[in-house]
Amino acid sequence: MKTMLAIISNALCRMTGRNAGAQTVSEGARVVVSRSFADFTPQATFDIKKCDLHRLEEGPPLKAELTRDQGLQYYRTMQTVRRMELKADQLYKQKIIRGFCHLYDGQEACAAGIEASINPTDHLITAYRAHGYTYTRGVSIKEILAELTGRKGGVAKGKGGSMHMYAPHFYGGNGIVGAQVPLGAGIALACQYQGNNQLCVTLYGDGAANQGQLFESFNMAALWKLPCIFICENNKYGMGTSVERASASIDYYKRGDFIPGIRVDGMDVLCVREATKFAADHCRSGKGPIVMELQTYRYHGHSMSDPGVSYRTREEIQEVRTKSDPISMLKERMLSNNMASVEEFKEIDVDIRKQVEEAAQFATSDPEPPLEDLCNHIFYNNPPLEVRGTNPWSKLKSVS
Repeated sequence: MKTMLAIISNALCRMTGRNAGAQTVSEGARVVVSRSFADFTPQATFDIKKCDLHRLEEGPPLKAELTRDQGLQYYRTMQTVRRMELKADQLYKQKIIRGFCHLYDGQEACAAGIEASINPTDHLITAYRAHGYTYTRGVSIKEILAELTGRKGGVAKGKGGSMHMYAPHFYGGNGIVGAQVPLGAGIALACQYQGNNQLCVTLYGDGAANQGQLFESFNMAALWKLPCIFICENNKYGMGTSVERASASIDYYKRGDFIPGIRVDGMDVLCVREATKFAADHCRSGKGPIVMELQTYRYHGHSMSDPGVSYRTREEIQEVRTKSDPISMLKERMLSNNMASVEEFKEIDVDIRKQVEEAAQFATSDPEPPLEDLCNHIFYNNPPLEVRGTNPWSKLKSVS
């Protein structure tokens, strides 16, 4: 009987990652293993996919080190973004969230990997698929969901909605396609001017990659050697059109022409982290801008008004979910290297679900901003200039 219990105990330890030498208690045929994390692997090294290079002699490393704490942090970040977006989907279908809503589920490794390799004092600006970055830049789930539902407890007091959420060093999502790219170049110019060793991560999608303002920004950034990482999140479809139908060249990492570029597996958080570290070092060393293409995938349609299956098949989406899901890939890596237990991941999942549900409760019960707040916080410090032809607005006074 003791031999059988020992066999069961060892099997449980292999499944959960717990210490086989931990105390066990027999309760009939059941064995309870006391909680111990002493036997977890604290750090492991993983092979990662080689990046494609443009105008570079060498690129990011082919191996990435991951500590147990880092892995759990990345998992929590990605899973939080995933659950938050699924809740936004639910609230939109219930007509509690209205207007535009572009979800980020499937692309979580991009946000988590980028944030893991830059400083909180570095700057980031993106397009309208912005909920994930709003969270990684420090805004709470509660403030994000309340902003989506137009409540005064939202991060922009319920006035910005899905596309316009901001935080320190985060310049929000932008509704005009590609418009954030020249803004990002301007932020990088400010970093260079101030000499603070900061940089700007400027994100855009494959659908915006053919915008003329991108190439104007590339030109100025290269001329002035601005510390800017231009990142194309290539999720394969701009609105309802595949990249092959929209772009004569789908090598977006080469689009900078005279600017160096790298193409990265955007579904692997470690690949994204190492590539962004490489790009950040490039910028901080005074070499000027660099272009990154993150090959990723969105599970939802372009926006909530797009079912997402008229121009691609359900089988395609399911294949990506099965083979390349960023959260599942990280989880499997950690489990197969004894860096965490199945139970531990379940506990994190339960905690995240609870936080998201509490945030959703707040976002549906918090009051909307009162009408008298309509013109508050429009101007900063100085009143607007008198402009001929704007008489209907001259009666409105901004309060900051």
